[in-house]
This record gives sequence, C-alpha cells and structure tokens, in this order.
Amino acid sequence: MKHYSISQWVDLARGLMPAVESDAMRAHAAEGCTECHDMAEFCERLEGVCAGMSSTAVPAGVVRLAKAIFPTQTVTELKRVPSIAARLVYDSLLAPGPAGLRASWQVGWQALYRAGDCSLDLRVEPELASSRAALIGQISNHAIPENAMENIPVYLKSGRSVVAQTRSNRFGEFQMEYEQQGRLQLCVYLEDGAKRIQVPLKKFVSDRAPGGDRFGMLSEKPNGEQD
Repeated sequence: MKHYSISQWVDLARGLMPAVESDAMRAHAAEGCTECHDMAEFCERLEGVCAGMSSTAVPAGVVRLAKAIFPTQTVTELKRVPSIAARLVYDSLLAPGPAGLRASWQVGWQALYRAGDCSLDLRVEPELASSRAALIGQISNHAIPENAMENIPVYLKSGRSVVAQTRSNRFGEFQMEYEQQGRLQLCVYLEDGAKRIQVPLKKFVSDRAPGGDRFGMLSEKPNGEQD
C-alpha cells in the first residue's frame, strides 16, 4: 500500500496541496490506512497550534536568543577586509585572586578589548559535561556612546569555516552557542563590512568525567598544539 510522506501531509494541512492530490490523500486516509490517517490528524492538530501561536506577540529578547541559537542568515564567503588592531584591556584569567586565597577555579572567561573607538566586552560560558559553550558579548563606541551599534554582523570562525553567526541588537549585544574547537576567532564587521575587529576565543574543557561540573582553560601552544 502506498503511503504519503510527512511533508505531503504537512502541505495538505497548510492548504498548499493541489486539489486533485488533496482529494486523493483524504480518500487514501479514509480507506483504512491507519498510518496515514494518524499522520494526517497529527499534522492538522500541529497546524492549528502553529496558527494560534502566530497571533501571540513574542518578546524581543526571546526572538534574539532564538536567532542566536539557530542563525537564519545564509552563510556566505567572507571577503578579506582590513582589521582594526584590538588591545586586550581585561582578562579574567589574568586577574589577581582574592587576598589569602591560594588557588581558584574559574567557570568561564571574561575579557574586554579596545579597537579604535570601539570596545568589545566578551564572556564565554562552557556547558556542563559538554563540548559546547555560549558566547555573550557587547560592542560599543566609547568615543561616541550615543552611536547606534545595532545589526552589526558577528561571525565565529575556525580557519575559513563559519562556526556560528548572529547580529547585534539595538544595545550592541549579541549571543550565540557553538561547539568548542581550536583556533576560534571572533570577527565583528563594522562600517558595512569595510572593517573588522578580530579576537581569539579561549577554549575550556571539563576536569572531570562526563557529569562533572568544573572547567579549566585549554591553552594553545604557539605551534597550534594544545596542552
């Protein structure tokens, strides 16, 4: 017995299927094909739920986080553009520990870079028992604070490959999740892509077996090998 695919049942529920094929599919489900009948009912219920949700206003913050996790922009080949020299102003891994504390263990990494008139504030938060991490950042113009820094393209690259990408919101903030790997570079494109700020990202690994909850930095040696 012929069965229709889930994509066809979804198109039928959404009213995108031609009339002749729609009649054939409905007749097939009514003739006693339990598998297709159940699939048709499921797709109709799902379409009803989606139609109801479309009228609900979603908070802008939720939309921004969803777009950061699932980028909607098409990944395109990036052209070589001049880089603005970035100066490291603050690195949480280099900050002195509290007085009297012999050792400490940091979860995540925070840094502040200055590049021309721009400041780039970054924080990397590794996930527990996972090789994934979240990057939270903000780009601002410290020379002219009132300058809008929204809709700025932000790419996370490994070599020539784009690992993740997003755009800043109206406050210059951005967020993305990614799979940790060696030699990651964060690229922020300014002036409609005419210039960029490029900085390296730290890599973290768990110091316990899966299920542990402590992390340490995995540093990179000059020749590219890792400790």
